[in-house]
Amino acid sequence: MSSLVHPNLEELPDRADVVVVGAGLTGAAAAWAGTRRDLSVVVLEQFTIGHAHGSSHGSARIVRRAYPDELYVGLTGRAFELWQELEASAAMPILTMTGGIDHGDRRDPERIAEIFSRAGVRHALLGAGEAESRWPGMRFDGPVLFHPQAGVMDADRAIQAFVGQAKAGGALVFENASMLDAQLDPGGVIVQTSIGTVTARRLVLAAGGWLAGLAESLTGTRLRLPRLSVTQQQAFHFERSEPDVEWPITVHKLASGAGLQAYHLPGGRDGGPDHDRKISEHCGTTGPTTPLTRDGLIDPTVRERVTSYVREWLPGLVPLPRREVSCLYTSTDNEDFLLDIVDNRIVIASPCSGHGAKFAPVLGEIITGLVTGEARPDPRFSLAGHLAWTS
Repeated sequence: MSSLVHPNLEELPDRADVVVVGAGLTGAAAAWAGTRRDLSVVVLEQFTIGHAHGSSHGSARIVRRAYPDELYVGLTGRAFELWQELEASAAMPILTMTGGIDHGDRRDPERIAEIFSRAGVRHALLGAGEAESRWPGMRFDGPVLFHPQAGVMDADRAIQAFVGQAKAGGALVFENASMLDAQLDPGGVIVQTSIGTVTARRLVLAAGGWLAGLAESLTGTRLRLPRLSVTQQQAFHFERSEPDVEWPITVHKLASGAGLQAYHLPGGRDGGPDHDRKISEHCGTTGPTTPLTRDGLIDPTVRERVTSYVREWLPGLVPLPRREVSCLYTSTDNEDFLLDIVDNRIVIASPCSGHGAKFAPVLGEIITGLVTGEARPDPRFSLAGHLAWTS
């Protein structure tokens, strides 16, 4: 994706209401939400806007309502409202709605259906045979839950839209600009950067896999982070035998056997000219890494597991990956988000564990509520809640 800003053409101001560190989906959404509240916003991105070094790049991320958890189902509802607002204001298509499928005993479709009924989310429970007739080329582990409010989010376009709308609202966005240190001050937070110094009323750290390292750059704070695991995930694109057959996004989790957790979706531009199907394991990783030491190499063991899955469950695909990619996950132990404010001035924003992308605009709204003091962190997302979980 081409850059939206040129590095350092704007002068770093002396003061701002908010300094956001990181312009991935979360940071960019926070900048957009902040300008919508008439806050003066400065964004620092250590690379270029839309880079592929972290967790927010590419053309295909799942959006859906389905969670076996009422908190997240509620948040997805607000997220969809805000995605539609962003698309309208940016005049840019970001979501492609396909509907969504959930199946597998570990996924517990019947429980999700009960939550949907209470939340008023449209859905249907199908038998495996009925689902296979409806979506030829897929095999199912019934019962099968379908809901129409699901699809694919183009992360590259989303960042472009968030940043573009934030800039239109007055945000200053600096590429190739890193935070070096931050010190508490009676007037807020003094942020030392690679391009100068700015004092912010509030500092937002939305740096993904770099968060733990940034936390070490905070002078004189009471910040203590829970354990954050950074891993390199791998995804594969498979050719469709029948290019005209379209499938919903799918989450499939089995408790039996190896405890498979797979998801697949249309690959968008990442899937090449034939829009190959993107398939990956949730948390299918070979071990910890860091943003600086990740090698980008594909583990042949993971490739074979995913290819075997295709052979068994997706006969409508050619069981040979044509493209392979990797990205970073930053995960908490319980897979809940980390959204809290420290010393009433520093917001920690880590929508962890590989499922935060779909929530980006509502995360920006929550972060802005923490910045303005109009919201308190949800106990499940708080530092105290996470530290209690890991202790």
